Amino acid sequence: MQIRELDLKELLMAYEVVSQLRTSLRYDEFEDLIYEMQSMHYKMFGIMERDKLVTYAGVVIQTNLYDKRHLFVFDLVTDEVYRGKGYGEMMLEYLCDYAKIGMCQNIVLSSGFAREKAHCFYEKNGFVKKSFVFFKSI
Repeated sequence: MQIRELDLKELLMAYEVVSQLRTSLRYDEFEDLIYEMQSMHYKMFGIMERDKLVTYAGVVIQTNLYDKRHLFVFDLVTDEVYRGKGYGEMMLEYLCDYAKIGMCQNIVLSSGFAREKAHCFYEKNGFVKKSFVFFKSI
């Protein structure tokens, strides 16, 4: 097992896992968005078992007035075949170390309403519900 940063040559492999979380995202959209997010220093991390990606995390170090300098986790997903085997916790530990190296004070993420298992997972791993996220289509 290895945890490492993924590169842009591995987008198809990353998409196969990410699409299990972002079910309406097509590959061409995923690829375009990943390239666009490079300008904000979006990093893709993966847990690899041999040559198979089992867990994906997409993150950015950001600074704002309410969370200060923090690691924002946009995506965290484990391949459904490997869920329940501790890979998510391993990735969170890795991201915590990455955030500390990046001089972050917090790790921040948002999660949808109907994701009770995910919410329990985050709470079990020390996350606290802090706010609501509001969204408006335009």
